[in-house]
Amino acid sequence: MIYSFLLAIAVLGLSILISLPLGKWMFKMMCPVPDLMGPAHRKVEGFFHKVIGRAAEADQNWKQYTVSLLIFNTIMFVVVTGVLAFQQFLPLNPDGQKAIEGSLIFNTVTSFVTNTNLQHYSGESTLSYFSQLFGIMWLQFVSAATGLAAVTAASRWLGGSRERNNFYLDMCRATFLVILPVAAIGATLLVLCGLPMTFDGAAVVHTLEGAVQTIARGPVAVEVIIKQLGTNGGGFFGPNSTHPLENVGFYSNIIECISLVIIPMGCVWMFGMITKHRKHALVIFAVMTALCLVKLGCAITFESEPAVALHDLPVAEASNLEGKELRLGAGASPLWAVFTTCTSNGSVNSMHCSLNPLTGLIPLVGMWFNITFGGIGVGFLGLFTYIIVGVFICGMMVGRTPEYLGKKVETREMKYALPALLMHPLCILGGMAIFCLIPAWGRDTVLNPGFHGFTEMLYEFTSSSANNGSGFEGLDDNTVPWNIACGLVMLIGRFIPIIFQLAICGSLFAKKEVPETVGTLKTDTALFGVVIGGTVVFIGALLFLPVAVLGPIAEYLTTLVH
Repeated sequence: MIYSFLLAIAVLGLSILISLPLGKWMFKMMCPVPDLMGPAHRKVEGFFHKVIGRAAEADQNWKQYTVSLLIFNTIMFVVVTGVLAFQQFLPLNPDGQKAIEGSLIFNTVTSFVTNTNLQHYSGESTLSYFSQLFGIMWLQFVSAATGLAAVTAASRWLGGSRERNNFYLDMCRATFLVILPVAAIGATLLVLCGLPMTFDGAAVVHTLEGAVQTIARGPVAVEVIIKQLGTNGGGFFGPNSTHPLENVGFYSNIIECISLVIIPMGCVWMFGMITKHRKHALVIFAVMTALCLVKLGCAITFESEPAVALHDLPVAEASNLEGKELRLGAGASPLWAVFTTCTSNGSVNSMHCSLNPLTGLIPLVGMWFNITFGGIGVGFLGLFTYIIVGVFICGMMVGRTPEYLGKKVETREMKYALPALLMHPLCILGGMAIFCLIPAWGRDTVLNPGFHGFTEMLYEFTSSSANNGSGFEGLDDNTVPWNIACGLVMLIGRFIPIIFQLAICGSLFAKKEVPETVGTLKTDTALFGVVIGGTVVFIGALLFLPVAVLGPIAEYLTTLVH
């Protein structure tokens, strides 16, 4: 257990160190200052303006920015739907992959457009190389860039910046100047670790026993790095990062684990630089880190207990090794499980269905909060919603109009904040209610009865709504009801909060700045950090404690009886 704690602290610390210069780079790329740009940067910016055309000159308000965001993602949805629907006729299909069922196409395209990457299929046996590279991987870049563009615009409005906001420019900057260079470095490191990078078809090999085995391969390294950096999580292979060709060993595991969090971390530092409230950003970062450390400590402690099936057996006390990859070590599994659900990544290097009951609760908590550090951009925007609610509550408690960064938080902002906050639990709990009522949709698709089966269904809706994409497994989810329901939940969970969050930022931007007084709640103090953390914990507990009791907590209590 000590090794697991040391590994977790080392990886978290290294991630924070990398995120600091990355945040500065993101700021320079997303908010370029013409006088400070080098010749190469000027040429790139000029190229973006030529490609985008006159639309690049527009200074968009929050409504125009949001409409552009939605139009772009709609176009991407249509294009990639066409790619998957006709993949059998397109090039780069050496293994002869066939057509995909309609509801699965809808679920898959929705999943990757929304930066969820929930997979009801195995990539190596379902998708061609063309679909992987020009459909799936393309969406992994632009869906992540959508979140980065949104948080950049929101930061400008919150900081009162008069700099031009243009979604198309921000998308180009995020995709080609931030995500692509970092992905290129990461892919190179993974190739050096041994991940395959080839356009050849599956390898046919003869085993030592004389049998013939077909081993799937392909351009794995480039897709693995963007799935991690872009908080996507969708694997080239069905087993995801448990697969030896996606995650070779210790070093590839560390690289991928760090990749899960560095850009979401960098978004916080970039926010502080854009708004010129760096101390406030530090407080936000500290709250996120504290919540992450609590989840890490709980997950490692709970998973250090032996598997439930071994409780009554005369075996030595040991960590739960069920569902773990021994080449990676048992300590790396709870670390990854926390990181992948603190962000909206969703890749896995162990089977979450095999986690001890209380350990399985920790990823659920990460996705219920969805703000530590959350998805690229949207994680910060999610915490921003909690901040607005927390500031409003504190203002009402002391009998004065709440303020945030020099702007009054009034009724309009709360009307926007509450739908953004409540849409997440509504999707999860509403979906669970419907699928529990219809046995053919829910209960009959569960492979493990009882409380564990309830958790399997709960995890699927939670992962979809949080745009996470990880699966608890043990669920026959490639059915029409699951494909359609999860697809709708992913769309609602992704775009409805973004719309309302940008609306809040736009509303605050239009207001006059009010001078700070003795009664103003300062945003750069430890007290403000406590307010934020308390708001997240209390609201999260009120919303999700009942289903937590019915699922993993009840399962844990049954182990005590036996």
